[in-house]
Amino acid sequence: MADPRFHKKKGPFTLAQLAEYGQCDLGRGDPSLLIDDVAPLDGAAERCISLFNNTKYLDALETTQASACILSADVVAKTPDHLALLIATYPHRAYALIANVFYPKERKEGDIAPTAVIHPTVKLGKGVVVGPQAVIEAHAEIGDFVEIGPLAVIGESVTIGDHSVVGAHVSLSHALVGKYVHIKPGARIGQGGFGFFMDPGDMGGHVPVPQLGRVIVHDYVEIGANTTIDRGSGHDTVIGLGTRIDNLVQVAHNVHFGKGCVMVAQSGVAGSTKFGDYVAAGGQVGIIDNLKIGTGARLAAQCGIMRDVDPGEILCGSPAMPLKTFYRQVAVLKRLEEGARKKG
Repeated sequence: MADPRFHKKKGPFTLAQLAEYGQCDLGRGDPSLLIDDVAPLDGAAERCISLFNNTKYLDALETTQASACILSADVVAKTPDHLALLIATYPHRAYALIANVFYPKERKEGDIAPTAVIHPTVKLGKGVVVGPQAVIEAHAEIGDFVEIGPLAVIGESVTIGDHSVVGAHVSLSHALVGKYVHIKPGARIGQGGFGFFMDPGDMGGHVPVPQLGRVIVHDYVEIGANTTIDRGSGHDTVIGLGTRIDNLVQVAHNVHFGKGCVMVAQSGVAGSTKFGDYVAAGGQVGIIDNLKIGTGARLAAQCGIMRDVDPGEILCGSPAMPLKTFYRQVAVLKRLEEGARKKG
């Protein structure tokens, strides 16, 4: 159950309403049944709705005190009789939609902190929120209902689209940010990339190369806490529509993400690599520069990507290799180790 000190709940809602909100079917139960909250199977009380989408939690499903559950049609026969059921092709998606109905994002409209520093040339849309000691520099353009957190710094001429959220301590420069973007606390976007001529030692020191591009963040992007995205050195760095970037990710200059990509925490991508659409990279993946990562590729955690990746390819290991090859190598090494242990 969510802590009411931090999360404000709406409701109750009828089972029929939740089926509509969750874009799923009412499989069993009284459509007028009132549901008060969402909760995990093993922590739910009566008049709560839960999610079941993993057979590891079958015991919790059988003993839950919840009044309703969201699940797929193939597990209906395993559910206790007291549970009302909402049937979904993608139960987790349906749960997310329903949970957002109970806990919608709260909007704070038109609250400019007196300690915020906003240059007189800034264009502010309606309903903008600016937190204490935030700074917005000259000629920036802030869209309607944007929220800017405490101590954030919005650089000169940066634009931010409607309904976007910029967290506390974020710095934004040389960036054009779309609508409904969420940038979480501590992110650094638009700083100069790691670009310089490496002096061999007898020419007076490394020579920085001016970073003259921008960061273009398309609509509906999420950028995690303490993530860094460098501006382009010549071409722009581009974060495609609906892409999700986790906490502590490094994106170097000129990188280009297609739409719907996902990068998990502590991963990093070097300069000028280009992603197709819907690429997913697990935690601590490292990708060298100037590669092409094809649409729909899947990169397992801790992959070391040192070559172009074909569309839909699934890679694992470092250096990365096809998933089946990786598991074959693991099996061979295991047999060798077992053989050596028996001989020893």
